[in-house]
Amino acid sequence: MKTVFVDVDTQIDFLFPAGALYVPGSESLLPRFAALNRYAASQGIALISTMDAHSENDPEFKDWPPHCVVGTTGQQKPAATLLENRVVVPSSTSDVTIAGAQQILLEKQTTNCFTNANLERVLGELGAERYVVYGVVTEICVKNAVLGLLKTGKRVELVTDAVQSLDAAKAVEVLESFTVQGGVRTTWAEVMAQAA
Repeated sequence: MKTVFVDVDTQIDFLFPAGALYVPGSESLLPRFAALNRYAASQGIALISTMDAHSENDPEFKDWPPHCVVGTTGQQKPAATLLENRVVVPSSTSDVTIAGAQQILLEKQTTNCFTNANLERVLGELGAERYVVYGVVTEICVKNAVLGLLKTGKRVELVTDAVQSLDAAKAVEVLESFTVQGGVRTTWAEVMAQAA
């Protein structure tokens, strides 16, 4: 079963207390995020890493404090989550080639990765039968990723101990909705123990 890992928004502004939009507790998950990404590389599994890539006056800042502004330290991913052979896929339609890349850094300006004009093409090229998703924030960007992936009709697994929420009650609702719609809950240890 061809698998693709999806690492959602594991960026400095979200993961660390000094970050502009810190998700409390998420820094403790960094070793798991890094281990999952490295596991993908070791198994030849393609990795999509969604990344907020905002301008200084981004419309999203009407709803959220400024964060992940392009060119700032906070917009970057921690070094431990980066793979050596990576390519950046911008939000606007682009002919960037993903062939041979271990990690696809998929930029976005909203909470929904499916607003990236290239994502459907990327998914088509990867041809996954199974998606394994983890990252932040469970009830916002992770939710949009898993629900969008479920619409592809493929198997979608959410690594429940490698996600972090801002609102625990809303996160529970997301998990329940995800399961009802056919999503599968898993753990990082179960994922790491499986062959690609």
